[in-house]
Amino acid sequence: MSGRGQVQFRDIVKMHGDFAALKDVSFEIKPGEFFALLGPSGSGKSTTLRILAGLDAPTSGRVFIDGKDVTSTDARDRDIAMVFQSYALYPHMTVAENISFPLEMANMPKAEISAAVKDAARKVRIDHLLDRKPGQLSGGQQQRCALARAIVRKARLFLLDEPLSNLDAKLRLETRAELKKLQRSLDVTAVYVTHDQEEAMTLADRMAVFMAGEIQQVGTPAEVFARPNSIEIAGFIGNPPMNLVPARYSNGDVIIAGHRFKTIMQASGERDVVAGIRPGALRVAPSGLSARVELVEDLGDTAVLDLDCAGTLIRVRVSDENVPREGDTISITARAQDIHLFDPTTGKRL
Repeated sequence: MSGRGQVQFRDIVKMHGDFAALKDVSFEIKPGEFFALLGPSGSGKSTTLRILAGLDAPTSGRVFIDGKDVTSTDARDRDIAMVFQSYALYPHMTVAENISFPLEMANMPKAEISAAVKDAARKVRIDHLLDRKPGQLSGGQQQRCALARAIVRKARLFLLDEPLSNLDAKLRLETRAELKKLQRSLDVTAVYVTHDQEEAMTLADRMAVFMAGEIQQVGTPAEVFARPNSIEIAGFIGNPPMNLVPARYSNGDVIIAGHRFKTIMQASGERDVVAGIRPGALRVAPSGLSARVELVEDLGDTAVLDLDCAGTLIRVRVSDENVPREGDTISITARAQDIHLFDPTTGKRL
């Protein structure tokens, strides 16, 4: 571990007039960590990144990098490299000139610049394109040029704002894998903004999930997936998202559409709840909750069923071996540990 690139946000508020873009945001990023800021559009994740970069000032709160308060430090004095969604390349410059630009601004000797540019270009596999202009490159190559320009500075923090969203699906998957390897090999702290949960789940060591200007949950992707702490996160994480249905809790059981399921909750008494079950955690079984198959979405190796369970829509992911037909009546069941219970009023996990 390099020990560089620790970040702390303490009680950050960002107001635009009466509108709170960020409400009391606090989190910490460890040195060398790949940390994702995940959330739907307008949830505050890009504002958070801009405040970290020094491109925006918080209304209140403090930002620390490596233990130093940088809240009022200029962007250029924060030792940060940033890759934007738009790549922000200079069209009149060659790839080599684009990559070398930050080093020339820092007055590095010419001979050292040339070696550093070749090294950065080689790391992202565009060392054969150094004489071309951005207009002669594909989207993926432009993306790599922007990455090389960030790498070449050897900054302590790498900030990436939706850097893959302009690429096609296949290239996105390839670049995603390379980005993770690159971050590991550079041993640099990376802060990655995305609305794509699959991207966050595969790339991040830990992530902060934003909803409406607040961080709802921080944890590893596995933790957030396994134990979402609110209805909003349960409905946002997972594809297809978790089934969230009105239900009744009764002394360790939960009643969904008239059928009793066991839960791991031990509380006595009865109450209304929202029950959450992931589509992949439900199984077709000889007995269980009776359901009519309304729609079958064939995804090749799996299928997603839309089921009508006494008027409640529930989605189930099944393997391709025994896919029922539309119109069939089947029974579904789930293990106690796969049933999540939420308070219908506060939305919080019970």
